[in-house]
Amino acid sequence: MKIFKSGPISGLLIAGAMLGAIGTASAEPIRVGIANFGEHPQLNAAIAGFKEGMESGGFAEGTDVVYSESHTNFDASLVPQMIAKLQAENPKLIFTVTTPVSQIAKKALAGSGIPIVFSAVTDPVAAKLVPSWEAGDEGMTGASDLQDIDAVLEFTKLLLPNAKRLALPYNPGEANDVALLEKVQELAPAHFLEVVPVGIDNVNDIQQRITSVAGKADVIYTPASNLIQPAIAAVSAAARQIGVPIVNSDSSAVANGTVPASFSVDYAQVGLSAGIIAAEILNGKDPASIAPSKPSYVNHEPLISKKAADAFGITIPEALANCGCVVE
Repeated sequence: MKIFKSGPISGLLIAGAMLGAIGTASAEPIRVGIANFGEHPQLNAAIAGFKEGMESGGFAEGTDVVYSESHTNFDASLVPQMIAKLQAENPKLIFTVTTPVSQIAKKALAGSGIPIVFSAVTDPVAAKLVPSWEAGDEGMTGASDLQDIDAVLEFTKLLLPNAKRLALPYNPGEANDVALLEKVQELAPAHFLEVVPVGIDNVNDIQQRITSVAGKADVIYTPASNLIQPAIAAVSAAARQIGVPIVNSDSSAVANGTVPASFSVDYAQVGLSAGIIAAEILNGKDPASIAPSKPSYVNHEPLISKKAADAFGITIPEALANCGCVVE
């Protein structure tokens, strides 16, 4: 075995090697946990968007960050166990997907020093994740999937520029439906639309209530109501009877030709917003200083069924001819 005596050159080599080792250690990717509720196309899109947002903020997967992904197959009782498992891996941040996962994570990680960024949460203020829409909470903020009603009305007028009266089916016994009606009534005048409320508290009344707007409405907007959406086929059938087109809050009914158009939140864009926020936090920004983001017009995804549009007598306007959002 050779023994090298220390000298000026060998000392420099040793120092260089030490610096190289330090450089290598500092280049180790950080770990970020992803706590999802379950496998679902929208939630998976939010995760993909999150990674894209992280990369745009300087955190490339595999080089700067590695992810630990987990879900509970929509079993809320398993969420605490999932959060504990991710926490044990000492992540620099945890990304939570959906309201129940985010609520449980906030409680479980309180005082841990691990920041949380949420996504696919409709109302983070009502869910007590943040104190207001103007600020994050200690160690927590994120991106909401709350539909932008102003953007919905803008799309509706783009699709049907001559529409002047908008019918809104809603359940008077559901607080979310009533709150949505009030929001639509507040914003509609700016889009030169008059709102025609259509109260429905029983699915058996759908046909009668929808057909009652004949001659009183030019378009129907069907919101994300627990009563309306499961019965969207019945709503559409009644609307076809009176020739009043529908703009839906969910795209699945457009994809199968049930309704002519939808304007729904793009979960990849919501996830992207969350990823950008997470990168800011990892770069030193305080989560409490970051207001939760809301989807804007560009965070929504239009979809138009040509078949259903034809059935309702809709001519797709030039403004949407090249939108890439028309399906057969």
